[in-house]
Order: sequence, then structure tokens, then C-alpha cells
Amino acid sequence: MTELAPPLLEVHDLLVEMAGRVLLHDVSLSLHAGELVGVIGPNGAGKTTLMRAITGRVTHSGTISLDGAPLEAMRGRERARSIAVVEQLPEAPPTMHVSELAMLGRFPHLGLLGRETSRDVAITRDAMTRAGCLDLAERLIGTLSGGERRRAFIARALAQEPRLLLLDEPTAALDASAQGEVFEVIRTLADDGAGVLVVVHDLSLAAAWCDRLLLLHEGGVVASGAPREVITAEHLALVYGPFVSLLSHPDTGKPLVVPSGLDARVRVDAHP
Repeated sequence: MTELAPPLLEVHDLLVEMAGRVLLHDVSLSLHAGELVGVIGPNGAGKTTLMRAITGRVTHSGTISLDGAPLEAMRGRERARSIAVVEQLPEAPPTMHVSELAMLGRFPHLGLLGRETSRDVAITRDAMTRAGCLDLAERLIGTLSGGERRRAFIARALAQEPRLLLLDEPTAALDASAQGEVFEVIRTLADDGAGVLVVVHDLSLAAAWCDRLLLLHEGGVVASGAPREVITAEHLALVYGPFVSLLSHPDTGKPLVVPSGLDARVRVDAHP
């Protein structure tokens, strides 16, 4: 991607403290429209806290801006129109239809009476199409598979018409096939011009789909850059310890991270 325009999202020197504990420190990142950036790191690294800081749900110091404007200066409705979030384990009534869930994304745009218009219906239908769940429109949430549920919640987020889309582990608890389906949707959204920031637990998935990665450990940034620059034997040893192996995907050559045996150490079998 050619980076000519200024970043859509900029985070600079972010610090988050709670109950005397530092959860994030000196965290900076940038994200351009049309870019898919993955946030990786072990449990407790600060990935979800970063997402919550960007959405204004935790107090922080440092600066967060969208299109050059400080996020804290944006009103709630304006922020909801600009940023959409898909939580790690989103909830919705099992008796709600997928089309109803997707329509909830229009709430920040509705007028004083809160009634959707034909334009809202058209935008919601387009969101379901882009998320790959238009065929599920009349299905109940409680009847969906894990992958189908994630696509339905992505449709709700897209109906907001956001400039920035945040996803917190959207493939958690999904099988390999569903993971690929969800990331294909996310990749397409970025290719269509959205700025996408996604927390990813699976390092191989992150390397396969993301343009750039931000590796967090103990609340700080260990590395930031292209997947091959971030997912290295040195970084894995520092952050994850000895029980992982770094390989090279046989088809794409991208980093492939797998568990090692009990006596293994981080190693590079091929040079991704």
C-alpha cells in the first residue's frame, strides 16, 4: 500500500494505569485507510486494553487521534459514527434475526424519532452482503454457527459506516475453516478502503492476513512492522518463551508459528 495520505488513526505515547498497575506504557501506532493492522502478544500483554483506550472506555494519557482530530474531543454519537467495534465474544438475544442485529448498526445515524428509512435498510443490506451473511438475514442468532455469528456482528459494525473498524479476537473459538472465512471478510473490508485494527491470538493467522503487526508484551511495544520483521525467533523467545517454533509457510513463505516439544527452543527451520 502506498502511504500518501496521513494516518487515519494515530496513537502516541499511550499510558493506561488502573489501581496503581501500569497496563500499557509508551504505546504508539498508526493506521491508514485501506490497511489491516494486527495487534499480537500473549495473554495480559495489553491488547484488549489498547482497544478499550481507542474507544474511550478506559482513562489514559498520551494522544489518540482520528484523521488528525483528538478522539477525546469527539462527542459520543460522532465517535459511534466513526468507529465500529466487534468484541471478542459479542452477545445478542438468540431470538433476534440477523437483519435486526445488523440494523442496530444504524442507531448512531437515526433521527430524533429513531425510525429507520429506506436508506438505512439499503445500507444494512449492503453491510450484510459485504460481511457475507445476506443469506442469513432471516435466521435467528441462536441458530448460527460460530463463524456465521461473527459475520453477523461484522455486518452490524459495517452498517455504522465507520472509518475505523476494531475487532478483538474475531476468530476466537472458531475452527480453521471459519477462521479463514472471517479473515477473508476482514481483508476485503480493508481492501475496500476501511482502516482495520484487529487483535489476533493466532500468530500464523496474523502473519497470513495482516499488512503490519504490533507486538505487545507486558504493556509495551516489542516490535512494529511487516509480519516478517515482527515475527522473528528473537521476538518469539523474548515474548513467548521456549515452547514455540518459527517455520516458513510452504506455499506463501510467510511466518508460521507452531508449538514445540517440551525440550525445544525457539528455532528457525526456514528463514521467513
